[in-house]
Amino acid sequence: QAQLMESGGGSVQAGGSLRLSCTYSGSTYSSYCMGWFRQGPGKEREGVARIDNDGTPTYEDSVQGRFTISKDNTKNILYLQMNSLEPEDTAMYYCAAARWTCADRDYINYWGQGTQVTVSS
Repeated sequence: QAQLMESGGGSVQAGGSLRLSCTYSGSTYSSYCMGWFRQGPGKEREGVARIDNDGTPTYEDSVQGRFTISKDNTKNILYLQMNSLEPEDTAMYYCAAARWTCADRDYINYWGQGTQVTVSS
């Protein structure tokens, strides 16, 4: 059974940094798209960054230049380095994996349990 488990969330002040990690197991994730979604208070879950099956990273406009997604297939870990954090980045962050595409949450096959990120001004 496929499993995703996030870690690394926390509380920081605006301008600070955090690195999220997602450990994955139980499936052949090297052929999956993997990514990060977030859901803020009263908001829908939205895509933040993803690595497609061909290794191409894609970012949501508001995090472009501040967040970096990477994947270590030897350790089965997906990372999200978040710099210059803003209060608007406050959300629960979820790791996700999909056989086809991570561009739409409706196509996600597996979700982690989430890790909270809180950015204070």
